[in-house]
Amino acid sequence: MGNPWNIMIKHRQVHRRGRRSQMTVSYTDPVISMDLLRTVLQPSFNEDIMAVFRKYMKFFEKAASNVKENVGEDVHTDQLIKEACRNCLDHFPSTLQRSRQMEDDSNQRGSPIPKKRKGRPPGPVMQYDRPIQYSTPVKPKTSEPIKREGPKWDPSRLNEKSTFVLGSRANKALGMGGTRGRIYIKHADLFKYAADAQDKHWLAERQHMRATGGKMAYLLIEEDVQDLAISEEYKDCPDLRMDELKPFVVPGWMVEKMQKAMEAQRSEKE
Repeated sequence: MGNPWNIMIKHRQVHRRGRRSQMTVSYTDPVISMDLLRTVLQPSFNEDIMAVFRKYMKFFEKAASNVKENVGEDVHTDQLIKEACRNCLDHFPSTLQRSRQMEDDSNQRGSPIPKKRKGRPPGPVMQYDRPIQYSTPVKPKTSEPIKREGPKWDPSRLNEKSTFVLGSRANKALGMGGTRGRIYIKHADLFKYAADAQDKHWLAERQHMRATGGKMAYLLIEEDVQDLAISEEYKDCPDLRMDELKPFVVPGWMVEKMQKAMEAQRSEKE
């Protein structure tokens, strides 16, 4: 890869003279600029991460093989390994994990300052132990391939009247606020849309989320989350906080991108 600093991203003032000789000033969006740099660095970053995974892949493969021997042939070892790799990324590094957790807690409308969590029992600051989640077998979720089919995966269901929610809010609403991104692992069959720099700029301008720079932001379909809330798994859960969702609609150009993303994800082979 070439030197990324050879790419000049200018944050220059743009002056325009109006009808009454008024001067207007605008600036290059720093979020978009940083995302351009991330795009340049991403291939090299991906290769470095893959090199680390290849180094330790034999341990994942051995563990998955042992699980299959102990649990049964219906276990999908590839899916077990994928989930383990996702967990590794979710927990790297610990200092960023703490920072991300604070940012998630402060994703409130018009709230620029992170708020301290209230009403939570005392516990360690680090979020990588997960004693409760891993105290039970994961066979029910890993023994079946991810299904991306049916009405929920029909792109035509998305339109300008559809309502969406932030993935971080859905995570909290379903009682999983203590574990960032748990909803994506536990319910991998849900459609999630990764907002790009343009989307995040629009969302931040309308105070649906805070400006996050290069941090990933996912959008979920509100209807899908509401369906989960009334399912057998969640309907009696004392930690449900559906008022956290704060649903919203998005413009047509973003709906079109979501439809293309859904079509692409539906066509992926797990």
